[in-house]
Formats: sequence, C-alpha cells, structure tokens
Amino acid sequence: QAQLIESGGGLVQAGGSLRLTCVASGRAFSSDDWAWFRQAPGKEREFVATINWTGQRTTYADSVKGRFTISRDNTSNRVYLQMNDLQPEDTAVYYCNLATTPQFPWGRGTQVTVSA
Repeated sequence: QAQLIESGGGLVQAGGSLRLTCVASGRAFSSDDWAWFRQAPGKEREFVATINWTGQRTTYADSVKGRFTISRDNTSNRVYLQMNDLQPEDTAVYYCNLATTPQFPWGRGTQVTVSA
C-alpha cells in the first residue's frame, strides 16, 4: 500500500496561486495514472484533474480548466497541481490518489482557502 502525503495548501486571496505537491511512497509510481481531488465543506469529494503515467495526457474538471495544471515527476514519485487565478469556490481540502479504483487509502489532504 502506498502512503500519500499532500502539501502546499494555504490561505490566499482571490486571483492568487498555489502549487500543491503529492508524494507517494511505498510502491511503484511511474506506471499509474494519478489524479487530484477536492472536498469542500458539506460536499462530496470531486475530481479535479488527472494525468496519465507518461505525463503526456491530462484531463480537468470544467470548473478548473484553464486555471489549474497537473504534472508529475516519476523520478521522485511526485504529482503536482499548479493552481492559478484561485477563486473562493476553490476552497476545499485537496487530495491525490490513483485516477481509477481501487485506490490507495486517502491521505490527510492539504487545505486550500481562498478569500474574496
């Protein structure tokens, strides 16, 4: 089982940027498709972005398209989420995991709070 550790969240004003990092330890990383998800207070966890194992194919939720960029570094078992032009509706806890089930146990996530 992999251990997932997300970091890079924080408090920013609307229009600001953050870069999230996910480190996956404990198993092979480079052959899997990975994704970022988020969960806002009182809402279900939702998909944000996914990246295939080569890093050459990405998909995004409509709500973040054009503002967020997912990337990966297979040499260091890391997945990144560059978030630009953040808006208050992006406020949530952000998680990484495999893009498809079965997934690993969820990490603690990283809190992103965007003030108006």
